[in-house]
Amino acid sequence: MAESISRSLRDGCLEGEHAPALTIEDSLASSLGSSVFDHFLAHLVSQIAAGKSQARGLVLVAFNRSPAFYLELLRRKGVDAQHVDKRVRILDCYSDPLGWKKRVPPLKTAQNLPVKANVACFSDARDTNKLMASILDLGKGTSYSELDATSCNVLNLVYLLTEFVGQDKSRFAVAIDLVSSLLRYTSLPTVAGLLNKLRSNDQTSCIVWLIHSDLHEQRVSAALAYVSTMVASIQPIAQCTDEQTSQQNSVWLGKNSDKAKLHVRLKRRNGRVKLLAEELHLDQVGVKFTAVGAQNSNVAKSLLPKVQFNLQLSEQERVERAKVVLPYEHQGNGEEIQIYDGRRSLSDSISISQPSVASPVISDTQVAPGIGEIHYVRDSDDEQPDSDEDPDDDLDI
Repeated sequence: MAESISRSLRDGCLEGEHAPALTIEDSLASSLGSSVFDHFLAHLVSQIAAGKSQARGLVLVAFNRSPAFYLELLRRKGVDAQHVDKRVRILDCYSDPLGWKKRVPPLKTAQNLPVKANVACFSDARDTNKLMASILDLGKGTSYSELDATSCNVLNLVYLLTEFVGQDKSRFAVAIDLVSSLLRYTSLPTVAGLLNKLRSNDQTSCIVWLIHSDLHEQRVSAALAYVSTMVASIQPIAQCTDEQTSQQNSVWLGKNSDKAKLHVRLKRRNGRVKLLAEELHLDQVGVKFTAVGAQNSNVAKSLLPKVQFNLQLSEQERVERAKVVLPYEHQGNGEEIQIYDGRRSLSDSISISQPSVASPVISDTQVAPGIGEIHYVRDSDDEQPDSDEDPDDDLDI
């Protein structure tokens, strides 16, 4: 199931369709959403670096964690630093999302910090139109960093033109590490409109975002699920009861902090919805996905409602059911078994298939008694030769 999600993100969208979108939902009961987001992000970047993805680059909008964290994450996942510098652009909305640091004089130790070509600072999270334009600018190959020059008190915009996806119609992927942070600064319709515009853009290949569902109302999750094609909901394997919420809450959360169940809802192009489920386990290497075991199947069977009759057949009941004579079946009585076809009597079929030696030979012009014929006569010579055929034979049904 996780492979199908990664394959959908890798293949991107078809011509004339919106880009596939993945929503990752988690909660306090199972807070592994960031690890699952990192897994799909690293896999997508590795596919882009290998040239196996439709996207030629990725724009990462960082709200929850610093750009340095993601650069180190991709390095630990085995992605070459040269490919990261060439194919990944990070829009830093983590350091100064509201532009407060621009009003404070910078420290002397922070004046000569190096500016990375693939990291661009963004300090106006309330303006989604500007955020949209910044994402598209990074995807087209232009990144910018805002530097405050204290010597002249003038805001300098340093444009770093680097090769990203080129000047052709190549596409790029978009990843937003936490939409919940963006919802703190603006309304739900604005955020949903931003995501829908990114999906419908001609240069967007795919888009991934994470949301903490328990921080918002149900309508927020429903709105984001509406604009996405894949919804991955992370839920605990065992539900927390009222007794565990009081004194054993911390113990219960500790036991379920490294494992959960991933429920995925896939929307097909034909309108069908497919539901899948897998178990995920977090170790030192990363997230590992496994199929639902037989133990969970036994648990599901035990949850069937108790009724006053058996839903299963015993061995004796199976033997007795096999002895039941089926209708329209000739049982043989030592002869060859034949099945009634519903068009003629069994005695007629036997007499026709085994004619006696003394019976007269029927000529081509004669008709045997008991057997009918259908003669079709055209109404006129103007009638089409194939008018008596099925008019729907040429249809691909």
